[in-house]
Amino acid sequence: MATPTSRLLTLLSLLQARRDWPGALLAERLDISHRTVRRDIDRLREMGYRIEATMGPDGGYRLDADEQLPPLLFDDDQVIALAVALRSAPLLGAGTEEAALRALTTIRQVMPSRLRHRVDALDFTTLGPRASTSNTRSNASPGTDSVTPDVLIALSSAARAHEVLRFDYGTATPRRVEPHHLVASNGRWYLVAWDLDREAWRIFRADRVTPRIPTGPRFSPREVPGGDAAAFVSARFKGSAERDEWPCTGTVVVHLPASEVAPFAADGIVTDLGDGRCTLVSGSWSWVALAAALGRFDTRIDVVDPPDLTAAFGTLAARNAETAAG
Repeated sequence: MATPTSRLLTLLSLLQARRDWPGALLAERLDISHRTVRRDIDRLREMGYRIEATMGPDGGYRLDADEQLPPLLFDDDQVIALAVALRSAPLLGAGTEEAALRALTTIRQVMPSRLRHRVDALDFTTLGPRASTSNTRSNASPGTDSVTPDVLIALSSAARAHEVLRFDYGTATPRRVEPHHLVASNGRWYLVAWDLDREAWRIFRADRVTPRIPTGPRFSPREVPGGDAAAFVSARFKGSAERDEWPCTGTVVVHLPASEVAPFAADGIVTDLGDGRCTLVSGSWSWVALAAALGRFDTRIDVVDPPDLTAAFGTLAARNAETAAG
């Protein structure tokens, strides 16, 4: 059960998130009685927050944002969210990396020790936007499936402590792994780990993980293939078992200006030929997938190399003809 102090912080964060809150909904979100909601509202008013009561069948409460408020307070989940956002700042490419680091350091200094330990326990690497969903295998498609901060911290803590982790993952038998690192990519979290039962490296979606406690014995960490967890995840997204490269890469001439191709080339390399055409070097996890992805430009395409890509266009054309014929 939440302590009165943490409950007040959660209540305040809810009031700051939207203008009007029906009393019944607040009671449901906080898992407390209507009477306790009224009592907590009175405590916040005593602290200087102007909270108006709204009348009617759906009567509730409203935080007056037009008044000068006391210093903002954050609950635990909000602090974790801030830490994640600030540590992901380098991906923005807006020159805010140093400012984000200073902001995180400032916030950390005023955290209570229990919260500071939670933030410090969350160690992860963030991948940039993946090349192209049309070039990427479906099991690695982007998503925004939610995962709680407690799960992220549990996974990261076990990896940092080199402790065997047991968790449920949609199977009758719990998985047993040596956790290596957390990687965030396109709104989804992944755990890179050595699967003890399958004796192989695996990537697990964190939103599907339900950790079991306590953790297992300590282990001597193995080196992830390639030596970099983020590169390992990126390679798997591309259908490669080893290097962070597309297994199939080809060169084509696209009969469109480079300015029209570049915005949709993802991680491909575009070279302007100066006559309304351009070359494009692009990759995918199979030759047919690459041919299908190149079709998104809806124009004539000439294959430069390799012959495998030319053959893939033929395979794709035959399949499309069968589909069109019904």
